[in-house]
This record gives sequence, structure tokens and C-alpha cells, in this order.
Amino acid sequence: MPGARTTPGSVGWATVESDLGGAYDLEFTPAPVTPRRLRLGNRTYDLTHRALVMGILNRTKDSFFAPAATFDLDGFLGRAEKLVRAGADLLDVGGVKAGPGDPVSEEEELDRVIPAITELRRRFDTPLSVDTWRSAVAEAAFGAGAILGNDISGFADPNYLPVAALSGASVVATHIRLAPRVADPTPIYEDVVQDVADFLLERRRWALEAGLGVDQVILDAGLDLGKTPVQSLTLLRASSRLAGEGVLLLSASNKTFLGAMFDLDVLHRRDASLAAAAMGIMGGARVVRVHDVLGTVRVRDLVATLSEAS
Repeated sequence: MPGARTTPGSVGWATVESDLGGAYDLEFTPAPVTPRRLRLGNRTYDLTHRALVMGILNRTKDSFFAPAATFDLDGFLGRAEKLVRAGADLLDVGGVKAGPGDPVSEEEELDRVIPAITELRRRFDTPLSVDTWRSAVAEAAFGAGAILGNDISGFADPNYLPVAALSGASVVATHIRLAPRVADPTPIYEDVVQDVADFLLERRRWALEAGLGVDQVILDAGLDLGKTPVQSLTLLRASSRLAGEGVLLLSASNKTFLGAMFDLDVLHRRDASLAAAAMGIMGGARVVRVHDVLGTVRVRDLVATLSEAS
């Protein structure tokens, strides 16, 4: 692989020299076994040893991965069936991509998301998540059958948490430096891990004050959201630190930081995505949001088997 190599050292350690501009110590410590429970609707999951795999379902025309592939409702539902058969524990439905792009009105987002969730609820028993930062879309989605609000804005909409609490839905608190759809090419942090942890703990406090239980809040470091590739890698290797604060969601699948590390275009990041999933789960991530559900289920099951046997 041009421009990148690893130097083996002690267990859990390597130095990576890459085209990112230098050598980075990827020291990694597996997380201690910590009891974790997550409530999604009327189900409670014991996540002490086993993570949940969340399959990505986008009804968008401009997603960074496979744009428009599942915009058509029939194609969307066909993809959903494949993810369910592959073993998805959750399905995450989004109607607007996170990065810059053409404006999508609230009405258009509702038109994309609500019929999709309605059909998914009718066809499958798999719990549903809605990927939105708009409280009106979240409220409609909860009414249609979603039980998790995946908000990448860090609850910028002041009505988001009250709507979730009233609906009995759980939430994902995600770190982002600016706002969704706003380019952030040169983010600067004093200490990226500490800054992200402080942000997430504040958002969890907001959720608890709005009436949600501690077992209804998931934390997401927001890899690639206002982070350079090196900052995202730093957060990935700090999974055990962040997982010590609560149920941690890892969203690394096919992302830019993986491509930057090894000069991979978006269609050739599957192996790197599975490696990131393994590292995150070993570090304590207990929800993994992915495109490749089958591969990630196999990774998850292997890590869980090793963890339970130790």
C-alpha cells in the first residue's frame, strides 16, 4: 500500500506512517467489561458483551456512499429486507445527508422518511431509528413507529429532547463542531478526546433533564463531523475512554478518514470499515452503524465470543 505501513510492537500497538502527513501511534486499550443496558421502546438490551448492529438506510439522492441507490421506495425496501436477513438489530432511516449539498426542506424530508418508516414497521419487527436533527421530523417518525432519534446536531433543535421524552423514544447524542451540512475543513481542538467527551456529557445531561432515562441515551463521537482524519483516528482509538461514559455508538463505515489513511476511494473501504468496527467494539462501542451488516455481524459475534470466553 503506497505511503502507509505498520510497525508491529507490543499487543495493541502499532505505528502507522501514512500520507496523512506523519507517523501516528495507534495505541489501543481494550475496554474493561462494564455492564451496559439500553432501552429501545419496550425492549431492553444487555450490551455488556455484545454490540448491536445498526443498518444504514438512506432515502437521499446525494449520500457520500452509493448516492440515490435506495432513494426509490421499492429499492429502499428491498435493501431493508437484505439488511434484516443479514442480521441487523436496528435500521437507521435518513432523508438528508450530513454534509453540504442542495437544500432539503422539512416537508421534503418528511415525504422521504415517514412513508419509509411506515412501510418498514408494517413489514419488519426490527427496531427503527430516524436519522434527523429536526424535531418535527423526529416527532412524525416516532408516531410512525421509530423508537430512536439519531440526531447529529447535538440537539440544536430545542424541541428535540422534549419530543423524544414525550414519545418514549431514546436518542443518540452526537458531537459536531459546527452544524449539519456546514463544511468544516480545518477544525481545531485543544484536546479532541476531552472536548468531545465534555460535549457528549453535557448533551446527556440535557437529555436527562428533559425526562429521558440514562438507559435511553447513546453517545456518538461523530467521526468525520468537524474532524480531520487524524482527529477521527484519535477518537476511534479512544473508544474505551468514551465508552466509559455510557453506551457508545460507532459510525465509521466507509468514512473519509479511513480513505485518507490508506488512499482508498469510497468503494474500496469495506475492509478498513470492518477493522474499525472490530477496534471500536473491542474498545467498548455497543452500537455500530454500518453499510455492511453481514460482515459487521460476523465481526461483532467473534469479538463477543472472545470477550465472553475471557
